[in-house]
Amino acid sequence: MSTLISRDAWKGLAAVSIASLALTACGPDVGDDGGEEEEAEATDWDGVEPADSITFATNHPGGSEDLETEMIEDFTAETGIEVEVITSGADYEETSQWFQTGGGSNADVIVLSDATWFPNYLNGALAPVDDVLDAAEVDTDGYVDALYEDYQYEGSHYGVPYARSTPLFYYNADHYEEAGIDSPPETWDEVAENAQTIVDEGIADYGYAFPPSNEYPAWGMANLVWGYGGAWSDEWDFSTVSSEETVEAIEFAQSGVQDGWANVAATSQTDDFASGVASMTIQSTGSLGGILDSADFEVGTAFLPDGPEAEGETPTGGAGLMLASQSDPEAQLAAAMFMGHLTSAESQAFFSEGTGYVPSHTEADMSGVYEDQPQFETAVDQLDRARVQDNARVFLPGADLELAQTLESILTSDADVAEEMERVEDEFESLYESDLADEVE
Repeated sequence: MSTLISRDAWKGLAAVSIASLALTACGPDVGDDGGEEEEAEATDWDGVEPADSITFATNHPGGSEDLETEMIEDFTAETGIEVEVITSGADYEETSQWFQTGGGSNADVIVLSDATWFPNYLNGALAPVDDVLDAAEVDTDGYVDALYEDYQYEGSHYGVPYARSTPLFYYNADHYEEAGIDSPPETWDEVAENAQTIVDEGIADYGYAFPPSNEYPAWGMANLVWGYGGAWSDEWDFSTVSSEETVEAIEFAQSGVQDGWANVAATSQTDDFASGVASMTIQSTGSLGGILDSADFEVGTAFLPDGPEAEGETPTGGAGLMLASQSDPEAQLAAAMFMGHLTSAESQAFFSEGTGYVPSHTEADMSGVYEDQPQFETAVDQLDRARVQDNARVFLPGADLELAQTLESILTSDADVAEEMERVEDEFESLYESDLADEVE
């Protein structure tokens, strides 16, 4: 599926930094036992009344402060529960560090990204939400499955999807017309064919731009690796990162750079695409607005390409709402009601329209948006292909940085891919044993 894009959207890419994944930081005081599950399991929610007020810690993702204010006012009008808002940082990393180091000792609901919630779980700072959401009469069946499952660990969910994004395939429709290409590619082989045609015709310097290490290539390239039948990990099994399938996928990308139909962007694949240096790229749905502001050509989007072994699945990104384990049951119940309000079908339609994030609720009515900008349907329709990210990228401290640096090195050299990915597997095993083995086994 493809569409031509003219929608102004806000930034929504989930960023990842090693600082946010540091497990040595102390979390909010959760008591001597450090275990929020025991308290949650012992709570008789039938006998709990919601608190009169709660505290919401947010970095206002996507510039959403005014939208959040309006949703909070609606919630208070409906329930009588007051919500104190704390601006907990400028981005997801700052919020996570603030929460881990004790700044959020009074927070009840916290915005944490796909790559920052797990360290807080390991610190004992997050409570499982399944039972309390049920007590608050929040119907979780309406969430997009892959977006909700991002927060599941060992049988319990530790958050609900709030400000979510996925990568999209962007293409220069003017270049396509000039090259006589009728439609965007459906497979990675077609990406290569179209890119080579564009370069051979002298229409652009490069047909496709891969992300540099600072643009989270393991996120954007997950679709390519999955399409070849590979993965960055299989839960805590890291052998898949050096498997024949993963190696073959990365060799495909490496050959594209070596053959000249692709490049690795110097600063950002968004810049190379928007400036016309490259005709195609993969970037977040949240980059759409910036691309449209910068591009002087007709911008198209399509689903992520299929691979030779699998349909083009899309990794998830963005942030969810988490429940603090230190909050008392009354505050947790009120917080669960608030979480349900922010992620309801109505609220998600409102939030998505105002920010450019994809709605996390399947029943969100986006008809008004589609009427004005039918192109936005690409991102929403692609949610049917959403897939939970591999553990190595979002849960293992340092793994995403290792992948980012390795992928850029491989794509910009003639390095032996199999040898490099075997080294990565060894590094993953070392990181796991030093940082996580005692915590997750």
